[in-house]
Amino acid sequence: MSNTFGYIRVSTKDQNEARQLAALAEYHIPRSRLFIDKQSGKDFARPAYQKLLRRIKKSDVLFVKSIDRLGRNYDEILEQWRILTKKIGADVVILDMPLLDTRARGEDLTGTFIADLVLQILSYVAQTERENIRQRQAEGIAAAKARGVKFGREKKPLPNGFRETVLKWREKEITCQQALEQLDVSRSYFFNHVKLLDL
Repeated sequence: MSNTFGYIRVSTKDQNEARQLAALAEYHIPRSRLFIDKQSGKDFARPAYQKLLRRIKKSDVLFVKSIDRLGRNYDEILEQWRILTKKIGADVVILDMPLLDTRARGEDLTGTFIADLVLQILSYVAQTERENIRQRQAEGIAAAKARGVKFGREKKPLPNGFRETVLKWREKEITCQQALEQLDVSRSYFFNHVKLLDL
């Protein structure tokens, strides 16, 4: 007898999985077979997904709200699809894309072929869009830098008397602890900035 499973992924711990849970609710998947990850979809090294792979068996059915919840990397989505549907022999149903439903594959080879083909196209589009976003970000940053926009935190000026205090410390007139107290800085700040001084 086959079991139903659900996989849910949100990109960060702050995001809410309620929308995906609501979409899966009508399939009456037991809570023990719902797997939720709260991390990026850039790869499949996710704890809940890995547990799912260990539990799902031949003829079980995995429900996922949308293909991007499964993952975002073109090659890896295709590899996981192959593992789930071919190696394990489970069925996968992507709820917002009815063509990505392998449950009829036993009766209809054309259905399996169409699901695999649609998956390849969608995965390619998702990967291309990711690359386009990265390129647009890089172009935007380059254009902003060309306009003189500064990125990162503004460097704070060194505390008053920093150079003189460092010289005293180097000459062993004061201890390191005394230097830190006089300047009111941390040990790491002190040594990081000592390296930058041309003394």
